[in-house]
Amino acid sequence: MARTRVVYSAQAFAELVLWRVPASVPGSDHGFKYRLAYVVDSVRVVRYDNEVGKGDHRHFGTTESAYRFSTPERLLADFQADIARWNDEDSSP
Repeated sequence: MARTRVVYSAQAFAELVLWRVPASVPGSDHGFKYRLAYVVDSVRVVRYDNEVGKGDHRHFGTTESAYRFSTPERLLADFQADIARWNDEDSSP
């Protein structure tokens, strides 16, 4: 299991948790379970996860959409891109 917390500012941090699972999580077709969250002022503004039954998806603000998981590296790159987009559009942190 990989777990890390990245502090961006006094008001913003990201928490990333990713681990291999012996069988795909229902709703996903790969061997990983993950939850990545970017929190600003105590509010999760960007989140990627694959909860049981729901499969791979992402949250950006109040919008939820399907996410096509390919590799852990791509997941992290997409998450970082959404953090940059949030900071550019919102500029809160």
